[in-house]
Amino acid sequence: MLKQIQGGVCAAKGFTANGVHCGIRKNKTKRDLALIYSEVPASAAAVYTQNLVKGAPLTVTKNNIADGKAQAVICNSGNANTCNANGMEIAEQTCELIAKELGMKATDVVVASTGVIGQPLDITPIANGIPELVKGLGDHSNLACEGIMTTDTRKKEIAFECTVDGKTCRVGGIAKGSGMIHPNMATMLVFVTTDCAISSEMLAKALSADVKDSFNMISVDGDTSTNDMVSVLANGMAGNKEITSEGDDFDAFCAALNAATTYLCREIAGDGEGATKLLECKVCGGKDEQNAKIVAKSVICSSLFKAAMFGADANWGRVLCAIGYSGADVDVNKVGVAFRSVKGTVVVCENGAGVPFSEEKAKEILLEKEIEVLITLGDGEAKATAWGCDLTYDYVKINGDYRT
Repeated sequence: MLKQIQGGVCAAKGFTANGVHCGIRKNKTKRDLALIYSEVPASAAAVYTQNLVKGAPLTVTKNNIADGKAQAVICNSGNANTCNANGMEIAEQTCELIAKELGMKATDVVVASTGVIGQPLDITPIANGIPELVKGLGDHSNLACEGIMTTDTRKKEIAFECTVDGKTCRVGGIAKGSGMIHPNMATMLVFVTTDCAISSEMLAKALSADVKDSFNMISVDGDTSTNDMVSVLANGMAGNKEITSEGDDFDAFCAALNAATTYLCREIAGDGEGATKLLECKVCGGKDEQNAKIVAKSVICSSLFKAAMFGADANWGRVLCAIGYSGADVDVNKVGVAFRSVKGTVVVCENGAGVPFSEEKAKEILLEKEIEVLITLGDGEAKATAWGCDLTYDYVKINGDYRT
């Protein structure tokens, strides 16, 4: 049975974390270096952006965890370490510096960066900040969370308990992501820890399957980042029999993992740059899951629809339009659309055509901070959910001078 708990990435046994300001960012009140550490080596798995332009840390991390093992995660914010001539050198030096301070192997480090692309990154502030970072390790998931934020307006962290092999296991995560979010594997940066004993092969299987229904179903602005990564470390300190194959224990772990990732998905989408509303598109009645996913993602990605939601305008024609160009195999004459929030539900379309509804009631519903877009396709039993946000004036303001 799943239970939400406190602690973020420190909820699982044997994990500590910290976040400090080391000097990468000019604002001294903002932390810009984060660390997550496991007392013992852990099984590790990760998924990465499919953008052809990739940050150097992703390449280094991929090489480091090729053996399925890691013991620490270090991440800086304020600079993406992407498209830099010395990017690989900086990422590798970061691993070596933190490994020396912790007394572990440099190849057991997951390294990540987020921030401006194409800006030179000096190793000096990172090197100077690492001793303080390590010295302050403790139950500080919140500080690590702060250390990975860029344009995020709030921290994103969560943890759950589940039972595996009769043992209590914990899965916790932190995430950052607000803009440049339209993933094709994950989104921005997400770090998950667990004390469940699970082989690296099964951990990779669980993560790869999960992101298809979680992080791959988010879009804020249609831009896939160069630095997207989701990593999971499992140190086995819960004491359960190691999961090495599918079965009830694997399913229980996957359920906890999905609970954490789904929560973080909603947090990322709802905190989109300039956003005032979280949009959750729920599709049912698809011929198959793939068609349902295509429809949900197309609606969430529509700039016209996102703008209508900002204005609390029940312009359901934009939903139909997005379905029509999505490429999904649907019969548009069967499509139904409704909007729902805590203020109620309004049906706006049935069988591909508009139906009479109260504009006043629709406006009341759409003025809320969380909006559900309910789409019925009438072609089968498949379902899918995607998350996004409204498109506001502030998105342009934030990104008009993001670098300067």
